[in-house]
Amino acid sequence: MEKDLHLSQHISQRFNAELEEIRNRVMKMGGLVEKQISRGMKALLTSDTEYGELVTSSDYEINALEVDIDEECMQILARRQPAASDLRLIVTIIKTITDLERIGDEAEKLGRYSVLLADENTTPGHFVELGHLGHHVKRMLRDALDAFARLDAEAALRTIADDELVNEEFDAISRQLITRMMEDPREIKNALRISWCARALERMGDHTKNICEYVVFLVHGKDIRHTSLEKTQESMGIDLGD
Repeated sequence: MEKDLHLSQHISQRFNAELEEIRNRVMKMGGLVEKQISRGMKALLTSDTEYGELVTSSDYEINALEVDIDEECMQILARRQPAASDLRLIVTIIKTITDLERIGDEAEKLGRYSVLLADENTTPGHFVELGHLGHHVKRMLRDALDAFARLDAEAALRTIADDELVNEEFDAISRQLITRMMEDPREIKNALRISWCARALERMGDHTKNICEYVVFLVHGKDIRHTSLEKTQESMGIDLGD
């Protein structure tokens, strides 16, 4: 953690409590999003329509929490007029919950497509590669939330690096699906649905990467968006190794 980052040293103990409470609510939202991804993947891999419908009907919880947290942030900005690291924290939270909500939206797509695929009696074995991709995305999100909780910029950078693996697996699945559709046009409809699930997972990885970039901004005050990972490591004096 950056030594100059102080998020719990204020004259007002009430302000301390407000900041801690809002961080806890972000973690709660992150937990709900993780659960949605797990349910969506289970629905896909087991052709479980009940789980698929549960995912599509539970997205409102994440949306409601985003609205509540955003309102709390607006109130803190109005009442406290925070500066320096406190302001960075509020900005980071506002951006983070937006990306978490969008990950939840992508997870909802998994549930919706799982129901359609189950209705077509698609063999669960077709989703092996999709299962690997889902595993990596869930791990990436878990690591990002952990980096946020611990204010660990180096861990955030490591998680950003993991996004490349997600992209590679998505590309591999896309190539396999294109081959399948060319070999058997009857597979096109279901192959497209599987492709849309893979795309949803890939976008979850992108949103998770965004969250990690916000953590670096929070800790170091550096906006690393649109900056290569290599240049970011060099500018921050961090070596992630191979």
